[in-house]
Amino acid sequence: MKKINEAVSPVTRPEKIMQYGEGGFLRAFVDWMIDILNEKSGFNGNVVIVQPLERGMGDVLNSQEGLYTTVLRGVQKGQTTEEIRTIRSVSRCINPYSAHEEYMRCAENPDLRFVISNTTEAGIAYSPDDKPEDKPQKSYPGKVTAFLYRRFTHFAGDTAKALVFIPCELIDKNGDKLKEIVLRYATEWNLGDDFLKWLAACDFCNSLVDRIVTGYPKDEAAALCEKIGCEDQLLDTAEIFHLWVIETKRDYSEELPFGKAGLNVIWTDDMSFYRTRKVRILNGAHTSSVLAAFQYGLNTVEECTKDKLVHAFMHKVIFDEIIPSMNGSTEELTQYANDVLERFANPYIKHLLLSISLNSVSKFKTRVLPSITGYIAKQGKIPPALSFSLAALFSFYKGKDFASGSLTGRRGTETYAITDDEPVLKEFEALYAAHDAATEAGAAAVVQGVLKKADWWGEDLTAIKGFAEAVSGALLLIQSKGMKAALEEVTK
Repeated sequence: MKKINEAVSPVTRPEKIMQYGEGGFLRAFVDWMIDILNEKSGFNGNVVIVQPLERGMGDVLNSQEGLYTTVLRGVQKGQTTEEIRTIRSVSRCINPYSAHEEYMRCAENPDLRFVISNTTEAGIAYSPDDKPEDKPQKSYPGKVTAFLYRRFTHFAGDTAKALVFIPCELIDKNGDKLKEIVLRYATEWNLGDDFLKWLAACDFCNSLVDRIVTGYPKDEAAALCEKIGCEDQLLDTAEIFHLWVIETKRDYSEELPFGKAGLNVIWTDDMSFYRTRKVRILNGAHTSSVLAAFQYGLNTVEECTKDKLVHAFMHKVIFDEIIPSMNGSTEELTQYANDVLERFANPYIKHLLLSISLNSVSKFKTRVLPSITGYIAKQGKIPPALSFSLAALFSFYKGKDFASGSLTGRRGTETYAITDDEPVLKEFEALYAAHDAATEAGAAAVVQGVLKKADWWGEDLTAIKGFAEAVSGALLLIQSKGMKAALEEVTK
């Protein structure tokens, strides 16, 4: 079988975009979009990728001349759909650890305009060890600062050569955070006032990305290569749904004409609605339902959508409590929620409930608690399904024998790992060791002990009238009657 670069020819174009990160997400999201831009809008630009870590997939990507295949699969209007595309928007991948000068020469490219990144949530961070003479700096913001100083110097401070950054890291205000650290380095490294003024011409956008990318399909790779007719070591699978919200005060919609190419990209000067919508509906639906679903006996998100009882609970949580807790167009929120449930039903994505369960306390605070407090503020009563979801979290965290960062819980005859911060796990272990949650007094004690932890939740949740009673009642029901009976009760 031919290799992909023997079956397909790469396309040489100006390198208008630099991308930090060669992983599956960016290749099936950003580079996939740029490939469509080249095809449908006349963008005529390629992506040069920078490998952020010393070890990565750059050599493989270069051996395929930047070519690879995306396989998008999902459910649309009740029908399974598959879209296969050969991506020809990547020109090359540079490893700045082994080819530092080649990387820095990219700063002298007059065609370069945009910088994209996905260096994980921990990537946009300050490192006191970074120095301007390092080749390269360890941190992503350190690399960026040195790169920008090279560009500033080469183009003699020409603000027309300033760059636009669109980070994709999953942290709030990612662009603002990156800019803050770059400015800190520029100041600490004494790079001069003129450079600081030039940096003001660079734009650091905040962005929100939304697509589930499942990456290289190890179990299906041979069959998919047979289907596309060539060998591809970088096959990249993902769902069909995609959304990119980019917050900026400047208009780049003509420079990156995603709309003309039919792509779901929203340029806005305030992305707070879109972030809130995603966190509270998509992420919130996960966090509020999967712990109950796991204890009920399910293992994947897809199974949740197929089980009548769990699906009814998810539907109640989303449409009866989360959406009524939010501001904004009910019609738009409802459409987004329907899209989310269709995405959850994707048979090609095996999203394990135990994977979603990691660090559920902090996730609940961010993703679900605002819906609870919002519902109380707007409806004047305690939301029963969301209160039940917190009780299901408490029940899931019933474990013992803390070791190696986790407790051991039991589901029937099986054991499972409960993974969270050590103080959280030890508090749950102590509470359950002291109290029997299958009794009214024991359930109340466990719930009171956890809800009063203001350092966990940002406030003392026992101060919310009637909330502790609702949660402890649900926990007692789960512990005494079992999850199936409890779910039947809450979904009546």
